[in-house]
Parts: sequence; C-alpha cells; structure tokens
Amino acid sequence: VQLQASGGGLAQAGGALRLSCAAPARTFSTYCMGWFRQAPGKKREFVAAISWGGGITFYADSVKGRFAISRDNAKNAVYLQMNSLKPEDTAVYYCAADRVPFGSAWPTTRVGIADDYDYWGQGTLVTVSS
Repeated sequence: VQLQASGGGLAQAGGALRLSCAAPARTFSTYCMGWFRQAPGKKREFVAAISWGGGITFYADSVKGRFAISRDNAKNAVYLQMNSLKPEDTAVYYCAADRVPFGSAWPTTRVGIADDYDYWGQGTLVTVSS
C-alpha cells in the first residue's frame, strides 16, 4: 500500500489546515488508518486514528477537540482537519495504515504505537506561526 500525504503548509496560530492521504489500493477499506507527527528533535507521536469504515475515531489528548480524522473509502483517502492550530502543532505529519483484521476489537491500547502500523506515507510539513 503506497500512501501519499498532502495539504501541509504554513498557518497562523488559530488557523486551520486540512491534510489528505491518498492510498491507491483496492484494499484501503481493510485498513485502520492513523496520523502521526514528528517535530524537530522529537520522537514521532500519535495524533489520531480511524476504524475501517470511519465509525470509530481516537485522538491524542493534545489534539482532542481541535483535530478531526475522517475517511472516504470510495476515494481511498483519509483526512485530518486541523483547527485552532498552535505553534506546538508544527511537525511533519505522516499517515499510516494498520492491517487490523476486520471486526477485531479496535481501538486497542496499541492504537498509538507507530511500530504496529504496516505502511507509511512520506510526510507533509505543517508549520504554525505564532
């Protein structure tokens, strides 16, 4: 599965950006999808995840209430709407696909573990100015 993230750029604090991740694969709907980010000098951290059909979402506390993850399986795409951006949101954002057997209990306590995700996009840079 090849993932292609886009939509990053420069935003002011309090502004918004929408990231997209395309996955040209017929099996896209069989993956749970996640967004991670990595700021300069920091470890990659979990941002949000979404179930196969999009009915269940899960967020890191740092973005809860500000970010929204969604997906469109007809378009093989997952999105991250980022509102009320803060300078600390500055990072390279990555989308990732986790091959979780359909119908399995999800999310689990490992939903934020990057090593559990099977495929990764190349990342898109988000810069938030104060």
